[in-house]
Amino acid sequence: MLRRNVIWNTPEITVDGLKLFACMMMLMQTIGISVVEKGLIRIDAYTQEQFSALLAEDSHMMFLAGVGSVMQLLGGMAVPLFAFLLVEGFLHTADYRRYLLTVGLFALISEIPYDFAMYQDIWEPAGQNALCSMTVSLLMLYFLRMADHRKRGAGILLKLLIVSGGIFWVSLLRAEYGLSIVLLTAVFYLFYARNGWKMALGLLISLLHVTGPLAFYGIWCYNEVRTDRIPRYAYYLFYPLHLLLLGAAAWML
Repeated sequence: MLRRNVIWNTPEITVDGLKLFACMMMLMQTIGISVVEKGLIRIDAYTQEQFSALLAEDSHMMFLAGVGSVMQLLGGMAVPLFAFLLVEGFLHTADYRRYLLTVGLFALISEIPYDFAMYQDIWEPAGQNALCSMTVSLLMLYFLRMADHRKRGAGILLKLLIVSGGIFWVSLLRAEYGLSIVLLTAVFYLFYARNGWKMALGLLISLLHVTGPLAFYGIWCYNEVRTDRIPRYAYYLFYPLHLLLLGAAAWML
């Protein structure tokens, strides 16, 4: 939790509030990539030179390209939120194995919808979905917790090796947001009680997504309340379903 000794009134944001906002931003980004760029513009049909010439000649295409870019920038706010919520889930779950199995299972389920939405293909090894990054990060958190019991010097070295291992695996898998999610997850966990470091390092890493630092306002207002008004599995189902539907929309355009 980031708020300490707050002397002004701020909104109270629950777990569901953070999840809903993150899903909305992710939806915006997927629309920008899949529907606008892949469906309306058909960006993959052009070389960089051809696309630049098209934008110079066609104001409508330039407008669409601008809309797609803005939607993708907005989607950057989802990355810190998902990393933060992953750490919160890890620290508060009563069953780590079930949590890991759920994230890993939906990473597998989401791969074909992800490839369909992003590449208009059933299977494309060029990139894997964001839940793969979260699965690797969740495994990393398990080993980081084990390293907490080591002596200070050896423990720090071991934690650096564990985080490096997480970066290696997301890079090998070419998982979406891999580097950002691994680093943010590590920062949110390792500096959980040290809010100054957590904010500074988190904001720095979030700059990889331009709008990412804006998400920290929501994290600041997080009140640790879980309302459970929306079933937890609804968020997991949303990921492959929104990819599948938007991929289909892009394919039909």
